[in-house]
Amino acid sequence: MSTAEIGEISYEGRRFRVAGGGDGVVSRYRQSGDLVWAEFTGGPVRRGTITGTCGPDGTLRLAYTLVLETGEVISGATVNVPQRRPDGSLLLREEWERFGEHAATGVSYLEEVPA
Repeated sequence: MSTAEIGEISYEGRRFRVAGGGDGVVSRYRQSGDLVWAEFTGGPVRRGTITGTCGPDGTLRLAYTLVLETGEVISGATVNVPQRRPDGSLLLREEWERFGEHAATGVSYLEEVPA
């Protein structure tokens, strides 16, 4: 999807969760230039963080770490491609990869949570 199709995107202050309500985890994004970061909690996550960059077309390239309620620590990377919904909110198609003991790959969708 090109920048012209989605318009310029700022992630500053936007909140996201797994599409369909997910597991209760909500992340609040911050942005300065092409630098993007977020913190998240809820559901099975005691604390989680992501940090990465935003491309000209709004695509996010991020690294993440999670500490779960069980005490497990999980890390990985994602590439999130934005899609603009008819109401103006964003849906992110997230291709993720977990590293180490919890190694896995997959695709998820993150929906913007209304303010």
